[in-house]
Amino acid sequence: MAAAAGLLAAALASCGGGDGSNPLDNAANVANPAGTVGGQKLSFAYFQRCVMPILEAQLPVTINGVTSINSCAAAGCHDNVNGTGGALRLTAPAALVDLSAPANTPDVIRQTAMYRNFYSSQGETLIGNPTSSRLLNKPLVRTVLHGGGLIFADENDANARIIRYWITRPMPAGQDEFSAAAANLFTPADVNTGTCNTD
Repeated sequence: MAAAAGLLAAALASCGGGDGSNPLDNAANVANPAGTVGGQKLSFAYFQRCVMPILEAQLPVTINGVTSINSCAAAGCHDNVNGTGGALRLTAPAALVDLSAPANTPDVIRQTAMYRNFYSSQGETLIGNPTSSRLLNKPLVRTVLHGGGLIFADENDANARIIRYWITRPMPAGQDEFSAAAANLFTPADVNTGTCNTD
């Protein structure tokens, strides 16, 4: 038995030992691949006007063939205080931030409940890739379990289209989530009065 253990240890050592090449050893360094859109951010304005209302809305939820009505931001789901729904955390209702007010600088906005909701929601996306984003996949129950059940019947659901549009339209490289380019996500191109564009 001791000879077998010695042979196993020698075999493992020949796999690379402590240099990280041993398949049973921890990697010396963990490399996280770069995101597909190189550090770009999603639009705060589009989130506030178009996505957050979906997360606060009372929507039909189907679990095991039974349909009821609930909100993603509800206490039993993604509520920031009592929610049981994983990493997505929402404070609702969250006051709208007046983006035209000079006092609402990016630093001020980043202290609001609406921004915390934006930040948490963006964290559930792979920017530029909605098919790999939990914010869209979970309510579709697509390739991932969702304790909250089926929210969107399919990708053509109006709410799913808004979330998909947001994820696929990041702000230009080098610009933050408050970029004036967000106006292009609305028709007419006005973040305060325009209608939310979709695909």
